[in-house]
Order: sequence, then structure tokens, then C-alpha cells
Amino acid sequence: MPKSPFNIRIIFRFMGFLLFIESLFMLLAAGVAGIYHERELYIFLQSAAITLVCSVILILLGWKASSLVGKHESFVIVTMVWILFSLFGSIPYIISPYFQTFTDAYFESISGFSSAGATILADIEALPYSLLFWRSLSQWLGGMGIILLSLAIFPVMKLGSFQLFTAEVTGPVYEKLRPRLSETAKIMWIVYCALTLLETLLLWAGDMNFFDALCHAFTTMATGGFSTKNASIGYWDSAYIDIVVTFFMFLAGTSVFVLFRAVTVDFAKIKKNEEFKWYVIVVLISGLVLSLLLIFVNQIEVGEALTDGFFQAIAIITTSGYSTTDIGTWSHVAQFVILILMCTGAMSGSTSGGIKIGRHIIFFKSAYNELQRDVHPNAILPVMYNGKALPSATISNLFGFLVFYILLVALSVGIFYTMGLNMEESLSVSLSSLGNVGPALGSFTSHYALMPAFGKWWMCFLMLVGRLEIYTILLLLSRSFWNKA
Repeated sequence: MPKSPFNIRIIFRFMGFLLFIESLFMLLAAGVAGIYHERELYIFLQSAAITLVCSVILILLGWKASSLVGKHESFVIVTMVWILFSLFGSIPYIISPYFQTFTDAYFESISGFSSAGATILADIEALPYSLLFWRSLSQWLGGMGIILLSLAIFPVMKLGSFQLFTAEVTGPVYEKLRPRLSETAKIMWIVYCALTLLETLLLWAGDMNFFDALCHAFTTMATGGFSTKNASIGYWDSAYIDIVVTFFMFLAGTSVFVLFRAVTVDFAKIKKNEEFKWYVIVVLISGLVLSLLLIFVNQIEVGEALTDGFFQAIAIITTSGYSTTDIGTWSHVAQFVILILMCTGAMSGSTSGGIKIGRHIIFFKSAYNELQRDVHPNAILPVMYNGKALPSATISNLFGFLVFYILLVALSVGIFYTMGLNMEESLSVSLSSLGNVGPALGSFTSHYALMPAFGKWWMCFLMLVGRLEIYTILLLLSRSFWNKA
């Protein structure tokens, strides 16, 4: 019998510790239920107890495991983290009366942890405070990354590896702020927490109460988009709230490495960052285009059009998915721009989904070099990115990513279309799910309650694939991965 290509005990041990962390956060939600005197207190205590017992069992199963994490273990751990975290995270939904089926409960949970922001709830405001808090907290945890959190708070476990790190940090090129991965993870989480706290205080200073401010700070920094209100940010009808959320969505779409350079006043490296420069340019152009369309097509007043146009452009490109207005009433041209932004994504190393601007830069540079080779066939034309020549393996990896992305979108469009969705809905739901955006066009601008059960499970798969950026999941589905290397 062939030996397993990975160490199952280390997987059990790692998953056990991560579920232990999740059980602690469930107790936070229980605390919220206690503050508001809700019966959901017992739901979260039960959920935490179930999760804790399972975590202890897994830790015991992997107690004598080696501390070395190989490539096989890394891919399995990363995938299982999101699947199991979402599974156990759905327990409060399953026990509560607000979710009718396991499908709906798991959909809401994985949408939260993957920071996709898609919801099956037609009436969000019917939920108690504790469940609203848990939805927001799940996005905040999943936004920066569950494994990065474990590397930051449990460095003594010595379970970290570069494979685990790169699976959590999105984008084509990775950066280490410190020699030790645990120190880099800690810095990333400190920046993340500091910005979350700052946004909470600024929103609280406006029209939001502290609870709403905290929940929206959680989901803004995670670029998740879960709101405590049915009308999302539009509920407050406040220019101040819109501006604060727009600013922090932009920051959330910025690489945490760039944010750290800004905090440490290292502007020289920020200036050399091509992706940040193009991120700003794309945001400005798309925001201006949407604003002009609202002014001249929808006949909206200039100030409101600029606020809504830039808010929605940043909400979509960062895959936050918030809204201040009903985009279903916008022109077809504006909706086409939104579709493009759905797959654009913000910066690598941010909490946003989508393809990422860094990849687009490399795609266009590679294509331009191919045109140049037609004129100068013997020329050596390296693809330069942030002042460095990229290895050919990285470029091949990126084009493989693009091919798989397009194939998944095409397959998904066909699946949704055969379920009765029209072409506009099929395309937008596919791009939204794979890009972890949240809302789509047509009947799905606010929720997915009407989506057929199989469609919800396919969306769950796409949200998982999108959060792990395709390769991790596809590797696990390949036969060669499970054979002894």
C-alpha cells in the first residue's frame, strides 16, 4: 500500500489549535448576546462547547506530530481551515431559527469567512445583535487570514511555513517585512487591528452607534461588505459616513505592506511600487467614469453622483460589496463598468478578492514584450516589476492562473444559466462569487435567497476557490497531488 504523501498528525494538530481559536471568538459573540440579554447566549455557548471539544480531540490526535510542515501538508491545511472554520462557524446559524436549511447556514458562514459578503438573508435587520456581530466578526477573521492569525499569536507552535504564508497572502509576488514569518504576520495583524479601531471611532463619531460602527469597521477592513442594515451603508444617508467608509475601503484594498511602509515613513519604497500607482489610477478613472454616467445618464446632482460613483467604484474594485444606492437602476454602461471592476481586484497583499492589479500589470507587460519580440526576435526582454526582473516560472504561473480563472467563469456561467438565471445574472454571479465581491446584477443586487440550492453550493465552491486564489483547490483535486512524490 503506498504511503500517504503528507503527515496527517500535523494536520490534525494544526486544525485543532485553529478550532480552539474559533471557539474563543464564539465566546465573544456569546458576550454580545449577554450584553443585549438575548437567548442566543445559549446558542453561542453550545456552539463554542462543540467546537472546543472537537478541537481538543484533533489536538490529541496530533499530539506527537512533527513540527515540520511540508508542501503537501500546507495545501491540505489551508483548504481544510476554510472548510472547517466555515462548518463550525455555521453552527450558531443552524441552531438559530433564522436559517431554514444547512445549505443556507453554511452559505452564510463561508461567505463570511471568505469575506465574499454574499448573503441569503432578505431581512438582515431581523437578526439579533449577537448573530449580526458573529457575521461581521467572521469576515474580519477571514479577511486578513486565519492561518496568519495563528502564526501571529502561536509562534511557539512552530507550525508556520512559507507555503502556509503564501497561501493566505494574496497576489503574484510576496514580501516579508521581517526575517521570521511569525513577526511578519504579527505586524500585518497589528496594522489591521489599528485601522479597524480607527475606523470604529470615526464611524461612532458620526451617525452610527458603537455596535454598528464596530461591525462595519470589521467588514470594511476585511473588504467583506456584511452590513447590519438591509440598505447597507445607504441606510444612514450620511455624506460623512460615506466618505469615512470609502476612505477605509481604499485602505483595505491597499497592500498591508504598503500601509506598513507608510506608517514607518518609508515613502521611497511606496513610490517604487508600481501596483499602488496603478491602483490609485484605476480607482480615480473608474470613479470618475461612474460619476459622469450618473450625472449625464441618470440625471443625478453632481455632489451626490461623485459620492455614489467613487463609493461604488471602490466598493467593487476592493470587493467590499457595500452600496449606498441601488445599482440595478444604473445604466447598462455603468453596470458594464461594474462587471469589469468585479474581476479587477485591488492590490496584492490586501484583503480584497479578484485577479489583483499586480497580475494585470504583469499580463500587459508580458503581452507588450511578445509584440516587441515580433520586431526584435533576438532581443532579451525581461518582464520588470517594481524594478526587478521576474523569473519565467512566475510569469507562467500567472498565465496559468488567468486561464483557470477564465475557464471557471465560463463553466459557472453555463451552470447558472441552466438553472434559469439570465445571461446578465449568470455572468455577474460568477464574477462576484469567484472575486469574493458579494452583490451581483439582476435579481441578486442585495441577497441570494432566491438562488436554487445547487447554485448556492456552487457559489460556496467559487467563494472558496476565489479566496485561495484557484491553485490551492485545483491541486487538491488533481490525482498527482495524492501520489507519493
